[in-house]
Amino acid sequence: MGAMNKPITSTSKASTAPLTASPAKEPDSIWQQIHREAQAAATAEPALANFFNATILSHSSLGKALSHYLAGKLASDEVPEVMLRTLMDRTFSTEEIINAVAADIAATVDRDSACTLYLTPFLYFKGFLALQAYRVAHQLWSEQRQSLALLVQCRISLIFAVDIHPAAVIGSGILIDHATGLVIGETAVIEDCVSIMQSVTLGGTGKVSGDRHPKIRKGVLLGPGAKILGNIEVGEGAMVAASSVVLKAVPAHAVVAGVPATVVGDTRCDEPSQAMDHYFKCD
Repeated sequence: MGAMNKPITSTSKASTAPLTASPAKEPDSIWQQIHREAQAAATAEPALANFFNATILSHSSLGKALSHYLAGKLASDEVPEVMLRTLMDRTFSTEEIINAVAADIAATVDRDSACTLYLTPFLYFKGFLALQAYRVAHQLWSEQRQSLALLVQCRISLIFAVDIHPAAVIGSGILIDHATGLVIGETAVIEDCVSIMQSVTLGGTGKVSGDRHPKIRKGVLLGPGAKILGNIEVGEGAMVAASSVVLKAVPAHAVVAGVPATVVGDTRCDEPSQAMDHYFKCD
């Protein structure tokens, strides 16, 4: 535990490469499935035929459709839709980023029991949409276009009630479930295959500057209302129980709960983010 309480540098790189567990996670396969589901949905509900056509059926790729849909949602007088669509088209044409988008869709379908169609997160889940809009803001930030990145962040916060700093580093295969009230700070790192519930905060401890936010390792499950504060590590395959306040590093595969959080057991699985089981027994 002593070593894990040392500050963790934000240079720890979270991969944005696609998950490789299944060919169905590839962008083209995901897009073909979404397209088929949209055709079926338009037939089943003729009143929404124009909606499905405008959002999905009239587009040639996952990236193009996502750019069109997100730009329409985030546009304002200050941030015109045409400008946003241009930025998003460029971002989602990047192989690494569109692979991450596809992995996020697959993660949502795999882990969310309320989601049975690939179409559903794309059109209706603000956690997924906010995460993809963050990917655009992050790309702008990495290009030293901070003012525009922060403006996109502002629009994400206003429209989706999700506040992700553009400088945060987030991997792929991420599920953000329900999403309302999520806050992710500037120097936070989230690795691949993480599941995050609503009202989670990855924050600092006050007016500390520099690298000051949590590092969330692969396979972690963050329960509803969890608060992880400071430059601390939540180890691979760990779980933070609902409404816990975490102020110290969490060992790999541990379950922590309480205010302040303490270790109350172990996850008994490699990736609780996949199992999505929030129940635990204290050791």
